[in-house]
Amino acid sequence: MGLGAGSVILIVIFALLVFGPKKLPELGRAVGHTLREFKSATKGIMEDNEDEGKKKERNQ
Repeated sequence: MGLGAGSVILIVIFALLVFGPKKLPELGRAVGHTLREFKSATKGIMEDNEDEGKKKERNQ
């Protein structure tokens, strides 16, 4: 389910038409920031789950 070059070009043109060239960099930064926060939050949750699993193994 990959995107081809034609699909990517179409998405970029649509984004330019909807948001304009001045807003696109700002939107890109916002999306990047959101993805970084989501990644760090999910990583923290995974580490917490691993720590709980290790504690349960030690107690048994």
